[in-house]
Amino acid sequence: MLPILSELNKYEDPAKLLKALAHPTRLCIVAGLINGPCNVNKMKDCLNLPQSTVSQQLAILRSQGIVDGLRNGTEVYYRVTNEKAKQLVKVLLGENPALFE
Repeated sequence: MLPILSELNKYEDPAKLLKALAHPTRLCIVAGLINGPCNVNKMKDCLNLPQSTVSQQLAILRSQGIVDGLRNGTEVYYRVTNEKAKQLVKVLLGENPALFE
């Protein structure tokens, strides 16, 4: 039996998390940050994407509370702060450590 409309609210946050991870670039960013923080310059080089594209994807991840940034001088290092996101990415991509480098 389907849930009644008043119970659908409990599905909103998980759906937002899935939507935020449902882009290959964002999924790759989160996978790469699982092992530790990284700055935008390194991410753009690893992803072979323009800095503006990486920044836009990070903004979406930040807005959903999946990553946050820590300033170190002029650079900002991003890290995954949402444990559910970490777990989901590991389930989706497997536990292979090479995928998270």
